[in-house]
Amino acid sequence: MALIDFIRKQFIDVIHWTEDGEGVLAARHPMQDFEIQYGAQLTVRESQAAVFVDEGKIADVFGPGRYTLTTRTLPLLTSLKNWDKQFESPFKSDVYFFSTRLQLDRRWGTPNSITIRDRDFGMVRLRAFGIYAYRLSDVRRFHREISGTRERYTVDDLDGQLRSLVIASMSDLFGESGVSFVDMAANQDELSRILKSRLDPVFERYGLTLDSFAVQSVSLPEELQKVLDSRIGMNMIGDLGNYTRYQVANSIPLAAQNEGGVAAIGAGLGAGLGIGQAMNAALAQTPSPAIPSGDIDAIVATLEKLHGLVGKGILSQAEFDAKKSELLGKLG
Repeated sequence: MALIDFIRKQFIDVIHWTEDGEGVLAARHPMQDFEIQYGAQLTVRESQAAVFVDEGKIADVFGPGRYTLTTRTLPLLTSLKNWDKQFESPFKSDVYFFSTRLQLDRRWGTPNSITIRDRDFGMVRLRAFGIYAYRLSDVRRFHREISGTRERYTVDDLDGQLRSLVIASMSDLFGESGVSFVDMAANQDELSRILKSRLDPVFERYGLTLDSFAVQSVSLPEELQKVLDSRIGMNMIGDLGNYTRYQVANSIPLAAQNEGGVAAIGAGLGAGLGIGQAMNAALAQTPSPAIPSGDIDAIVATLEKLHGLVGKGILSQAEFDAKKSELLGKLG
């Protein structure tokens, strides 16, 4: 039986790897029931690397080139196996090939909104996405930390881990920087540069080099984006008279297309300015003018106006409640 097994055993005298598809980062050369002939030829093509592993221990690493496998070209494997200088027998070893090509147009994005504390808006939820490119630069570290003994390891296998690293770094950056969302969204090139500098050492830890990184979009939920658009459009905060003028100005081009539209806008402008003035007075830092005791109708009318502003999103519920308490207190 032992003789039959020996006859069946084959010897490998040429070792090489031809990538048979896109996106393969690591592949184990088939070695079951095979031994490597002493003096066999190893061919490593451009943008490849080869690693010899003996019983789980990484031995010799080869870059592009053609090699004759002897004790001279395999010094670490020779040491691990305790070969003497006269050793010329077939031997067993695992051989892994790695692709060091640049992996382009890898996409990252937040699968769900991430919550950050914004300087201007408080706690907000945002989404972001972009692209990046990387290459495998340290095959020893990549084999040890990522691919291991798997027969095949692809960019798709790695993408999930890298996306998690990107999103974690982005969350940390937003939380630590104190820079507002508006400033970040307006300068995505600078945001990309800062994130890349943070991710460089993270990628290196896994044997990778981050070649490029780009933030293509940072967005808020629709309801918060509407508030942000209004603030940016009027280019101020707190002057409700200007806010009303801004809204009316945006309506004029559309109203002009309809008969009587501009006239209606004029009436709306007068009413809107009245509301804005009432709102500014309501939110003024100085105490509101005293309301004559027992003038319930005036207080109710004021509260109705203020409540209407809550419905329009101009006044928050908390601000309305505070003003309501102040006005009702005057009845006493």
